[in-house]
Amino acid sequence: MTTWTIDHTHSTAAFTVRHMMITTVRGSFSDIKGTITYDPANPAAASVEAIIPAATVNTGVADRDNHLKSPDFFDAPNHPELTFKSTSVQSTGENTAKIIGDLTIHGLTHSVTLDAEFLGQNANPWTKAATVGFTASTKINREDWGLTWNQALEAGGWLVGKDINITLDVEAVQVAETATA
Repeated sequence: MTTWTIDHTHSTAAFTVRHMMITTVRGSFSDIKGTITYDPANPAAASVEAIIPAATVNTGVADRDNHLKSPDFFDAPNHPELTFKSTSVQSTGENTAKIIGDLTIHGLTHSVTLDAEFLGQNANPWTKAATVGFTASTKINREDWGLTWNQALEAGGWLVGKDINITLDVEAVQVAETATA
């Protein structure tokens, strides 16, 4: 089993949400930290733990970002981290898996399933460290995590959609390799 540390400089958690029912807002979180344990011969034994600082939310609009950090949404001062901890991994193909785990946002925890793909391994050209890449995605209803702020639109509908599409792009560096029993 090999342990990898998420490279926060080359990893992002991106999201999209409908805005005014007519367009999509894109945003991301940075400075992701965490570990991945992975054995290509036994993907089901893999595990993932990740911590995402709520205050790193960035949609490219400072006023919106500040609103997202406020108690109306992430309440970053009181809930500074979004966390994910896998509970099981189910291989779905040669380089794909479903990663089931507990996602905590705004102090509330619910199970989610990430559709993940192993993108490959290479040596970092500067450090020579073994480095792997993964991508994963899921869709959540933000209201399940207490992110319920919204505003009705005069023409009908809501300002902010409920469904959030999440895409994770993760690069991780090998830190340890241990024998498996």
